[in-house]
Amino acid sequence: MTNIPETGRTPRVQTRLVVIQILVLSLLGTLGGRLWYLQIREGAEYQKEASGNHVQQVVDPAVRGDILDARGVPLADNETRLVVSASRTDLLKQKDDGKAVLAKLAGVLGMKPEEVAQKVRLCDAKTPQPCWNGSPYQPIPITDEATPKQALQIRERAEDFPGITAEPEAVRRYAGPGKSNSAQVLGYLSPVTDDEIQKAKDTDSPYLRSDMVGRSGLERQYDKVLRGKAGVTRYEVDNLGRVIGKAKSDAAESGSNLVTSIDSRVQRVAEYELNKAMKKARQQFDKITGENYKADSGAVVVMEAKTGRIVAMASAPTYDPNVWVGGISAKDYKALTGKDSDYPLINRAIQGQAAPGSTFKVVSTAAAVQAGYEWDGGYPCTSSYSVGGQVFKNFEGESFGPISLGRALEVSCDTVFYGLADREWKKDGGINPKKGQPRDYFFKTAHQFGLGKETGIDLPNEVTGRVPDRQWKLDYWKANKDAWCKSGKKDGSYVEKIAYENCLEGNKMREGDEINYSIGQGDTLVTPIQEAVIYGAVANGGTMYHPTIGKAVISADGKTVTPIKPRKSGKLPVSQATLKGMDDAFAGVITRGTAAWKFGGWPQDKIALHAKTGTAEVYGKQTTGWLATYTKDYSVIMTIAQAGTGSGSSGEAVRNIYSALYGVQGDGSIDKKKALLPEPQKGLPKVRTDGTIAAPKVTGDPGKDAEASQKDNPTNDDNQQPATSPSPSTGNSNTRRRPRRRGSRRKLT
Repeated sequence: MTNIPETGRTPRVQTRLVVIQILVLSLLGTLGGRLWYLQIREGAEYQKEASGNHVQQVVDPAVRGDILDARGVPLADNETRLVVSASRTDLLKQKDDGKAVLAKLAGVLGMKPEEVAQKVRLCDAKTPQPCWNGSPYQPIPITDEATPKQALQIRERAEDFPGITAEPEAVRRYAGPGKSNSAQVLGYLSPVTDDEIQKAKDTDSPYLRSDMVGRSGLERQYDKVLRGKAGVTRYEVDNLGRVIGKAKSDAAESGSNLVTSIDSRVQRVAEYELNKAMKKARQQFDKITGENYKADSGAVVVMEAKTGRIVAMASAPTYDPNVWVGGISAKDYKALTGKDSDYPLINRAIQGQAAPGSTFKVVSTAAAVQAGYEWDGGYPCTSSYSVGGQVFKNFEGESFGPISLGRALEVSCDTVFYGLADREWKKDGGINPKKGQPRDYFFKTAHQFGLGKETGIDLPNEVTGRVPDRQWKLDYWKANKDAWCKSGKKDGSYVEKIAYENCLEGNKMREGDEINYSIGQGDTLVTPIQEAVIYGAVANGGTMYHPTIGKAVISADGKTVTPIKPRKSGKLPVSQATLKGMDDAFAGVITRGTAAWKFGGWPQDKIALHAKTGTAEVYGKQTTGWLATYTKDYSVIMTIAQAGTGSGSSGEAVRNIYSALYGVQGDGSIDKKKALLPEPQKGLPKVRTDGTIAAPKVTGDPGKDAEASQKDNPTNDDNQQPATSPSPSTGNSNTRRRPRRRGSRRKLT
């Protein structure tokens, strides 16, 4: 007898077989389900993707829209150049992958063979620039500077240059009408990156690998409307990449044109005068440092007072934007970004920030009125102001006795503002105010004037400047406390003592902080565009605008015009009576105040000009000059770093800009025929029926023409007083505080 069944299977074996059968059936079911999903449900989609593997795209770049000035004159447009390109598809059909053809091409173009070979190699993680980051089926440009003779050689000997074309194509050109430059305003183009392609993939404006995109300035701000839409031709290819047919084509759509508020003639004058002022400043001797002024950078803004539209914006040092066209060379790139370059890519009109000096007193005056001080009150303008054993002096010890706030603006009396700020500091509770006690009128008013934040100009990368209020001091102290406490010494060097004091109470608003702040010193930072907005608002009755450069977008066919309207940003926190007082005081600066020595003979009765001068101290550097001015039509701001006083360094240049605008001659007479823009441009340039935009020709050099008209102006005499000295009868707020490092004030209690 045996217990083994006839089948030879024990119950345990039978159970295992059942489990295996279930597993096999489950796997077959899963596989069948997956096959159904791939073949039936998603079959059409995968078939589409698979067919895409055999379709390649060739891109026909869209013609980029022009950037025009207010009269329609091209600032940036396109010009036809002979572009020599190579087709990788055709080159790879050669036995040596086209190496001989490329070497022969290099000889014709006067280039090195390795340089040409690098141009056509494909970019990847291991391949540095230069290389091609576009589609391998797209013709790859070798040069856009071929001569007609070179192009003819290539075309006549086509059998020797298979895969090589020489065709006229549109490339970017920065025209520079009337020798204007506008580099930082216009910006430049460069190839799109993989990251940008991925980020824009699902947007309404995706990039193609062949796209050139704006990197700065208007080219970046308005890239979407300027770029247009590239055309795409799709080719069917076999598994070896050979073209076997044409699939589909989408025509290119040209980009729209951007009309700006820039006047190229005024732009040239502004650039010319800024450059000339800097050169003159470098010829002046600085008695404080014992060497000539460096005048290493500067900016000027001309803005319509009633709209915020920018008529001219110049930044120095500058560069030729055409160096970017066709790809910038390593040498040129180093010249723009190296340590010795002075960084010309920076637009100092919106990115250069510095202490404003006495031009800030427009804010301090408004703050004093808000705090309850009478406009016509008698405020002592003494030769110095003492606090805690430290003496703050007026320029050259000047003393005007009791004066009004208006007169304090006129003669730029520091001690009046020292006293007002000191009183408010004490009213707010001093260095240890109780919770909720500080009203901080001087700081609150600065924020109400739009400082400490962007103006909203239609240019990328604008900086905010800084209002060093209590919150900023606390944040700055938290960020630097450890370093201060580590390096500070109670009885050490000057810098070590300052670090010690900052370690203990750098988070508190000290008496000296508010005193320095009241005259635009200390940790306060502003930009030229912020000052243009403020003084433009004083000119127009108190309305602040977001500055704008774009004026309208016009489609390539001219049928659609989209205006870019001025936008208000707020109102100055002052009454009309206070504005009237400020207006009179700023007019007095021109006729009898700190700028009078540079504006003698100006036809003030016909073209009322107003100004505020300023000179700011920077630790370890020479003084920075500011000149803020306005008429009923325009505000003009100029600043030059390391150049002395505002009136001395910029007075002549700013006067010449106004003279060009209004046609004022050197002897004070007005020639309306020579006026470039006696009133702001209101309309848009005429659009022709074919979509092109009519534009007048800019002849000669408006900068030199404006200079020639001032030959009879006695204030332009090189024998005038140097930038370190204002006129004997009036003082400019110059060097009267000890230069110091940011945050390094002596403790004042």
